[in-house]
Amino acid sequence: MMHQTTCDLATQQRIHVVGVGGPGMSAIATTLQQMGHLVSGSDIKNSPAIERLRALGVQINVGHDIAVVEHCDYVTASSAIPQHNIEIVAARSTGTMVLSRAEILAAICSQRPTIAVAGTHGKTTTTSLLVRIFTHAGLDPNFIVGGDVLNESTGARWTNSQWTIVEADESDGTHLQLPLTGSILTNIDSDHLDHFNDLASIAESFAIYLSQIEGPRIVCIDDPLIRNLPQSGDWHTYGFDTTADFRCHDVIATDGLTEFVITDQRGAGLSVAVSMSLRGMHNVLNVTGAVAMAVSCGIAMQVAADAVETFAGVGRRFQIIGDFNGATLIDDYAHLPREIEAVLAAAKFSDDGWKRIVAVFQPNRYNRMAVMSTEYGDAFMNADLVVITDIYSSGTEKIEGVTGELVAHAVRARHPGQEVLYFPSRDSLAQQVSAVLQRGDVCISMGCGDIEFLPVEILQTLEGKDR
Repeated sequence: MMHQTTCDLATQQRIHVVGVGGPGMSAIATTLQQMGHLVSGSDIKNSPAIERLRALGVQINVGHDIAVVEHCDYVTASSAIPQHNIEIVAARSTGTMVLSRAEILAAICSQRPTIAVAGTHGKTTTTSLLVRIFTHAGLDPNFIVGGDVLNESTGARWTNSQWTIVEADESDGTHLQLPLTGSILTNIDSDHLDHFNDLASIAESFAIYLSQIEGPRIVCIDDPLIRNLPQSGDWHTYGFDTTADFRCHDVIATDGLTEFVITDQRGAGLSVAVSMSLRGMHNVLNVTGAVAMAVSCGIAMQVAADAVETFAGVGRRFQIIGDFNGATLIDDYAHLPREIEAVLAAAKFSDDGWKRIVAVFQPNRYNRMAVMSTEYGDAFMNADLVVITDIYSSGTEKIEGVTGELVAHAVRARHPGQEVLYFPSRDSLAQQVSAVLQRGDVCISMGCGDIEFLPVEILQTLEGKDR
């Protein structure tokens, strides 16, 4: 299906990015700058992301000012930026086209054949794996990823390559607007119910998404909702299921490494052995999907497997931050029940020798917790100690009676014998968590808010004691 984009990036444009410090928009700004466009941006405060953009030559204003959108060809902003933002209002008043993130990303994708990774969970890791495989194969792809690809030390790059690799985010319907050559679909789960009415609507959107792609569609057959989607065209499956076209099997986890086999069951049954530093069965699936897509694009299966062995991971995905008195501190972006369950299972069965798993979770978005808090009841089954803090709003309106304690109640209700602590104050969380950690623990802090800074804050409490 042909997509028409509203922005022509084939010639140099002057583009202003509102909220440029956010992970999604900073990646867009990086790409546009490296494509040769004249890029400016604004945000309410400085950040490391803004400093990296300045180093690339992007002109950034801290604070919003209507003067910065003068003489721009386009202004773009994420859905998190309110429409009454003064720069957006000023742009519209002068007839300057204001583009959503989906629209500017679609314009970028239209410049080259583009492979996307879609699905509720695993998008960032699978996209990053594709980048590593294509880079290892000498294809040097353009990419836009929702986290820092540690091998590349960035989450976005434009090399003018023949291939572009991106995440297809479903949260605001972006995935339906992208002109794509091929896609991986990892799974379908309940989320973003403020945009979708229910799980059935989410599944329907992914069915439409796949129907718009003419090239390879690589889908996880282990997911029951994906299994029931209508199939057509260049459709290949992957998973543990014995019927999968690309089947992963014989998984062994030892000393922080995971080894397994991928078999292409479509023809002669070619198999490759894979060794990776990623933990967990969910990452076995992520790797298998990435290898399947690479093979569908003409990359040899062994080349793809060799690339996985050199994959350094993604920022905020089971990222080991440091050691606190013999306890290992890990940061992870997991914020939905299935993601949390997968991360804790990876720690439980990783053969790292950790004595206790301490899970620290910061719920995200009041509107999400208002409807989903009970779904977290079984997510922490593999944790020995669960610590819940209060909700990180992510710009959502506070709802009376909706707090992080709802998640704590859900876990206690499902598992009355499990030790669950509720520490509502984010300011004192590092002190409270450091007080309960023991030598031999692994402490995994999870969420998509400012919980990412918790491991460093815990390490700083140690430095304070040493003074």
